[in-house]
Amino acid sequence: MPSAQESSSVRVKRPWPRVVILGGGFAGIYAARRLRNADVDITLLDRGTSHVFQPLLYQCATGLLSEGEISSPLRHLLRGHRNVHVALGEARSIDPDAKVLTASRFDGSAFDLHYDYLIVAVGMRQAYHGHDEYIQWAPGMKTVDDALAIRRKLISAFEMAESLPTARERRPWLTFAVAGGGPTGVEMAGQIRELATHSLAHEFRSIDPSEARVLLFHGGDRVLESFDRKLSAAAQKTLDKVGVETHLGVHVTDVCETGIETTSADEAHTKKRYEARTVLWTAGVEAVPFAAHLADALGAKQTHGGRIEVEPDLTVPGHPDIWVVGDLMSLDELPGVAEVAMQSGKYVGGRIAKTVAGGKPDRKPFKYRDFGSAAYIARRHALLQAGPIRISGFAGWVSWGVIHIAFLAGYRNRFGTLLNWATTLATGSRRERAITYGDPESARQPYADPSSES
Repeated sequence: MPSAQESSSVRVKRPWPRVVILGGGFAGIYAARRLRNADVDITLLDRGTSHVFQPLLYQCATGLLSEGEISSPLRHLLRGHRNVHVALGEARSIDPDAKVLTASRFDGSAFDLHYDYLIVAVGMRQAYHGHDEYIQWAPGMKTVDDALAIRRKLISAFEMAESLPTARERRPWLTFAVAGGGPTGVEMAGQIRELATHSLAHEFRSIDPSEARVLLFHGGDRVLESFDRKLSAAAQKTLDKVGVETHLGVHVTDVCETGIETTSADEAHTKKRYEARTVLWTAGVEAVPFAAHLADALGAKQTHGGRIEVEPDLTVPGHPDIWVVGDLMSLDELPGVAEVAMQSGKYVGGRIAKTVAGGKPDRKPFKYRDFGSAAYIARRHALLQAGPIRISGFAGWVSWGVIHIAFLAGYRNRFGTLLNWATTLATGSRRERAITYGDPESARQPYADPSSES
């Protein structure tokens, strides 16, 4: 069977250097685009078929946007890049001496990718800080699967509450707990309240969705700690106004099917338990499993969260042909945000393009240009922080929208998202509320077979 590089007779005839890009996120896509006109053969390997706009996953989870509006097929995005081959698979191991990367297909079979240059842009995953047992009851927010799982939990909770006869039985189903007071947690909490108070307000007969409690737990002394204190305070004021109950200075110390336990961060270590049938987890990220193998094989150092320490030019120390970019790289405490991923991917693509063109390799270190951070709090209220600029309220909301539309991949997604936002703002409705039952192969019969019950 021919290898990924031998799948095209045209490529076999070209003695071009082989570039392997791991990951089809922001960093991987921007690296591939920068190499579009370079004399290289590129294989972009990803475990999914689409590039996902992660900053809007929470809107997919709450029925505002469909998964199609926040994702674009990798093959479609790179269809005009004649030197790019897209491969579906997941990196497993690497032999840096032989310059061979071993990956696996979704059926478990393995295949090798030979490279001259390797760009690692695999991103991060949700971190449960040693409590992976929480995953069963508290999904994170990193993939489309996560978003659809959360949507199922949210919609099902309201439906379940509608079917129960007493307020006491309904209460846990109408209580939603969010762990983590960063941008994702704050955005998620605000969206659940919007879903309850606007979209579902007049659609039920036995319950009043607006009575749903949304609890936001955070270990720090304020939400959105990466933002200026005044912006953080403005966000807190909006959360209070829309009805999100914020609990600061507490850590989540237990999660189960029926509730959540918190422990105060002070010396008293006071424990408190909340009945909640829906718990969502946004409290931190960590490196994907492949990162540990990569670090071990390359003799690289892993820092906080499993990130890999890189040189100023984003290469792994001692390996000038291997770059780590995006969220996985550890350099000067750069944040794990989309802008860092985009710029680092583009930077490395440019370095490789210049090298293969015969020019002198650019030795200038990577320099991140901070274009700011933005966070959605509630309708008509968002935050924008860019250098000395601090914007909140309606102006921040407009700025937030412009930024997110600009960075969405594809004109169709941009137009569809903008239209959906406008419709929801005008009517309050959210049409993307269909729920799935997981893997279609195992979900054809989502209801229990009565004959199997005793």
